[in-house]
Amino acid sequence: MIVKKTFESTDEPLSDLLRSIRDKRLQLPDFQRGWVWDDVRIRSLLASVSLSYPIGAVMLLQTGGDSVRFQARTVEGVSSTPAVEPEEFILDGQQRLTSLYQALFRKEPVDTTDPRGRRIKRLYYLDCAKALEPNADREEAIVGIPEDRKVKNFRREVQRDYSTRSLECAAEMLPLTSLFDETERNDWQQEYLKQAGQDGILTRLNRWNELYETVIRRFQEYTVPVILLRKDTPKEAVCQVFEKVNTGGVPLNVFELLTATYAAENPPLRLRDDWVERGRRLRCHPVLRGVGNTDFLQAIALAVTWTATTRAVEGGTAAESAPGIGCKRKDILNLKLSDYRQWSERITIGFEKAGKLLHGLKMFATRDIPYTTQLVPLAATMALLDGKADNDGVRSKLTRWLWCGVFGELYGGATETRFARDVPELVNWVRGGPDPSAVTEAFFSPGRLRTLRTRNSAAYKGMQALLLQGGAKDFRTGVPIDEQAYFDEQVDIHHIFPQRWCQAMGITASRWDSIVNKAPLSATTNRIIGSNAPSTYLERIQRNAEIGDAGMDEILRSQAIDPTPLRSNDFEVFFLSREADLLTRIEAAMGKPVFRENVEEGEEPPVSYDEEDAVV
Repeated sequence: MIVKKTFESTDEPLSDLLRSIRDKRLQLPDFQRGWVWDDVRIRSLLASVSLSYPIGAVMLLQTGGDSVRFQARTVEGVSSTPAVEPEEFILDGQQRLTSLYQALFRKEPVDTTDPRGRRIKRLYYLDCAKALEPNADREEAIVGIPEDRKVKNFRREVQRDYSTRSLECAAEMLPLTSLFDETERNDWQQEYLKQAGQDGILTRLNRWNELYETVIRRFQEYTVPVILLRKDTPKEAVCQVFEKVNTGGVPLNVFELLTATYAAENPPLRLRDDWVERGRRLRCHPVLRGVGNTDFLQAIALAVTWTATTRAVEGGTAAESAPGIGCKRKDILNLKLSDYRQWSERITIGFEKAGKLLHGLKMFATRDIPYTTQLVPLAATMALLDGKADNDGVRSKLTRWLWCGVFGELYGGATETRFARDVPELVNWVRGGPDPSAVTEAFFSPGRLRTLRTRNSAAYKGMQALLLQGGAKDFRTGVPIDEQAYFDEQVDIHHIFPQRWCQAMGITASRWDSIVNKAPLSATTNRIIGSNAPSTYLERIQRNAEIGDAGMDEILRSQAIDPTPLRSNDFEVFFLSREADLLTRIEAAMGKPVFRENVEEGEEPPVSYDEEDAVV
């Protein structure tokens, strides 16, 4: 079998590549980042070329293929008008080629930065005297000077002036833009020789010839290794190749790749503008402010692939031969513009409905969501269910799925494969099918409560939400913690038995610092608690807030706290009582029993990976 190559390798003259940039035959796909090289890197690159040192290969992509139609933009410094269809795209080598084009071909100052990051404009010259010194550092012979061609000291006094050709020649400062411009170079050479007079012209001519052979010709004959990807290269491969070779830049985002793809359609879609508007809608819900453009595209991909797979199976295709459901990179890159137009609004509404569901579960901000990743399959499912997603029974099922994922700690690792299972299973469940695997697989170990200590754990956040959902009241105000109180009173998780008191009593950190000894409370209440024993701070709170014993007991029970051991400062009885109550609430949320087990004093149940790796 003959394997068809997807690329070819050649050496191309640098001059041809730079002319292709100038003539717009060679452009950039719109997903490429901007040109960012500073003055030091530009001069170092020019020095390498002047010595015929390698500067690395360049990777190009043929245009005209059906799978790689991207919006194009010209290289920095090349006018975008009139518009010209490119013959090739630069995939790797943008920074190098742009720097060389700006310094060698463009007649304008190069807009770059100094080592401190300050904006400067520079014209690049070859210091001929230094270039001809046998042991000189070539980088010192490549000089960047201000756009007025005058070098000044800190008092703004002119130290060196190259503002005319005569002054350039007198100082032996050759503009690098002349290296590929024969007319400019000949004019400069004539002025250079003329200044020597009859007596010195031979010396100058020999000097010029040496410069030409050792430096100028090296620029003119320099070749660059070029890897050319053919136009039939799949879009996914282009994305993967770009990520592999673009090690010095920011990894390519599939959103940016689709942005360039959709902009080349007829009629085009400005994906960035569309996302800005949709993102603004989602940010109206504080709990959705962490949703990114890739999350949005993943949800669309799940809906599109679910629809295609379902239709194929309903049309008689065997399930194993159907297209398959997914939201990995290849699935997103295969989204047609028509797919996006069909599903973008429905998915936006799906995320909004998901946000309302989370809000109803007392998750008020992005940081409160145990797993932000669960939003993707939830939004896709909401979109596929459409109006049915508003039904109470459906919302109850989706809520149970969410809690099982949280307390089963199922979404802390790679999630795309689970998403692909979640969506069809959830839709089928709503239609009367079996419980989804996220529900059946979820398992919560009672000992896990004692290891939940920080927001890094999804189950920790889940426990806070369950307490708020159960009507948890602040100790001082006696008011259930709703959204307004949550933000106005700066509610956060705080210790019930204060840390210092516990340490003084010799209670181990594994118990006093676990979620069992924590409750959502306002910042003001926490200051009143301070380091006091519960009996002390409860008396103070009741006196200042005018709360009777019965009222205080009711407030404490709303937080799953038995008032009796708290009032008597009995940490052990309090701990075991509250641990049992929290486990009961988890069982109710998951809709399945938690198999109770005894955790010996001082023995730590194993911490799941989620404690370290959960999305915060």
